[in-house]
Amino acid sequence: MSNDKFLNVCNVYKAFGEGDSRQEVLKGTDFSVARGEFCVLLGPSGSGKSTLLNIIGGIDSADDGYISIGGDKLRDMDEKTLTQYRRRHLGYVFQLYNLIPNLTVQENIEVGAYLSDNPLDINELLETLGLYDHRNKLPNQLSGGQQQRTSIGRAIIKNPDILLCDEPTGALDYNTSKDILKLIEDVNQKYGNTVIMVTHNEAIQHMADHTIKLRDGQVRKNVINENKISATELDW
Repeated sequence: MSNDKFLNVCNVYKAFGEGDSRQEVLKGTDFSVARGEFCVLLGPSGSGKSTLLNIIGGIDSADDGYISIGGDKLRDMDEKTLTQYRRRHLGYVFQLYNLIPNLTVQENIEVGAYLSDNPLDINELLETLGLYDHRNKLPNQLSGGQQQRTSIGRAIIKNPDILLCDEPTGALDYNTSKDILKLIEDVNQKYGNTVIMVTHNEAIQHMADHTIKLRDGQVRKNVINENKISATELDW
């Protein structure tokens, strides 16, 4: 894992609403993530972590401050450039799977490949995901965990620089959650993507290289984990 500051979040502010209903969500958030790190954004509901993830992903924009990825500042990009940047460099995994119901597992994943100049091999990825035997099934023939594996496949087949995960285990039971976390861990180690995962689950920080604890829109702790454990060893 490199020590370069690949992702920089520089003094980011974000508010929603006007007048009396104005709410400051991010209040000078500031930290860096190295290339290839597994970084967890940890905090309670309302701490600003999902808003921050959306700004990193170029889905939303900061009111002040900036995000830079590999030296490129997102605020300097016009809409077309930003769209191309998201397409080429970012993969998204959400709590909701957002699969296309009339496409098979393989076809849903291949949707992501069309957005990439350098996609991963589909058959190898299906094996990594544990979905090769299910590749011809439709989403309604899958368990929740298999659907989430498919959505991770769709994000990762692009071979993105950064994989953004917003509560990816939020809709899953304990054992399936651990399976999905192990899969994301494997993907990070095998393909070297930088992973930014939003969660309110304190246990997940123990498998991360780097934890950013947010509360009330500010970084309260910025911790490099010297003694991380595997996802299979997590307990909550």
